[in-house]
Amino acid sequence: MSPPNARPFDPVEATVSEIHDAYETGETTAEAVADAHLARIDDHDDELNAILAVNRDARDRARELDAAFDRDGFVGPLHGIPVVLKDNQDTRDMPTTAGSTALAESRPTRDAFVVARLREAGAVVLAKANLQELSFGVDTVSSLGGATRNAYALDRRPSGSSGGTAAAVAASLGVVGTGTDTCSSVRSPPAFNDVVGVRPTMGLVSRTGIVPLSDTQDTAGPIARTVEDAARTLDAMAGYDPADPVTARGDGRIPDEGYAAGLDAAGLAGARIGVAREFFGLRNDESAPERAADRVTAVVEDAIGELDAAGATIVDPVDVVDHTRLESARVLEYEFARDFDAYLAELGDAAPHDSLADVVATGELHPSVQARFEDAAILDTDVDALDENTGYLRSLRRREAIRDAVLARMAADDLDAILYPPSRVPPVEIPDNQPFEEMNCELAAHTGLPAIVVPAGFTPAGLPVGVELLGRAFDERRLFELAHAFERATDHRRPPDRFVE
Repeated sequence: MSPPNARPFDPVEATVSEIHDAYETGETTAEAVADAHLARIDDHDDELNAILAVNRDARDRARELDAAFDRDGFVGPLHGIPVVLKDNQDTRDMPTTAGSTALAESRPTRDAFVVARLREAGAVVLAKANLQELSFGVDTVSSLGGATRNAYALDRRPSGSSGGTAAAVAASLGVVGTGTDTCSSVRSPPAFNDVVGVRPTMGLVSRTGIVPLSDTQDTAGPIARTVEDAARTLDAMAGYDPADPVTARGDGRIPDEGYAAGLDAAGLAGARIGVAREFFGLRNDESAPERAADRVTAVVEDAIGELDAAGATIVDPVDVVDHTRLESARVLEYEFARDFDAYLAELGDAAPHDSLADVVATGELHPSVQARFEDAAILDTDVDALDENTGYLRSLRRREAIRDAVLARMAADDLDAILYPPSRVPPVEIPDNQPFEEMNCELAAHTGLPAIVVPAGFTPAGLPVGVELLGRAFDERRLFELAHAFERATDHRRPPDRFVE
């Protein structure tokens, strides 16, 4: 039954606080909000191709939340909020496929830790989003879901691997979403779709129940249309998980009041932000037209001016670390097979295959993903000898040195954050591949330090550009303050024209 003050719910650009206000005033219900978003998926996803599967239990869950609200009020900070999950996060009521037909029948018996936390916070798991198959790349193409399109230009890539979530949230197919980030995946897709993405400090968010790519780099993070909603979502996701010992690092480091509390439009006043110029302009002259990089740089330069106008002190430039040294700390080729096989082993009888090698051997992977395995040495790595693999151990040690150097630079210049574009180039046209070498993903990924991407504006062609802020370990609260103040001062977020109805 509709509440007495009910009126049609408009899901476009709706925020958590707006929806909660509507629940409190009796203007709508969780069931109506879920229905409105499910209708948008029906109406728009044929064009966007962001959603792999809709949760058939979403309406029942929403009704249960409405009954709970009538009895006791909100069950948690995300009460009745439709969430789109990246489909590499285990769900007890839906398959978890990582976008692969080879895993289409994989049905975990329990939720990933972050999914369980979201449900406890009152979220409605609405759907699961397409991703780059196995998260192995930055295009968001998969054998199960095909190619996801950019919400602002359907002939362009959304980046990846969390491109399905970012495009879905940008087009208001869900209120907030989740991604995972090994290197770029909750940062470049939000930048390319004019939304907010957060890579938390390594150890803040559990990886239990998430299809892995690289254990020492993987983390889950929120994707949302506003900084406040991203903060609310991280509030729900973060926490100590005994099954993931790395989360002991974050124990006691989460603010008691949460990340969403106390966001201030004046948060940039007195802030010191360093500009990492080595991450501007093309890295590979053959990867994209020079003018494409110039267009991204022009938008980011304007954002730097806006930060200055909002009260920040800009330290320009700051020397952080050169790209060659960052590249030398890559470990994915060593860890992928080891960690993926361990995930399958944990699934037990629910696992459709025994190993990554078996999945690749099916020949079912998307051709572009299959080709990446053929070009890489991932399946040739002796995972049982990693403790003695000098190349692997050297890369891990270099990470520690890079992290220490970055923190030392921040301390020496008294910086609150380091700024750079998450990608040196805008979204490429389909069927081209998004050039990984132009993604500035490795600084956060290799140091384990937190980073947030926030909309910074658009190129003359109408393609979104984001700006990334890297912070100190477990200082997400400060990053949210800076990003929120920038968001309020500039208002660069705008819905994609094609999906406003």
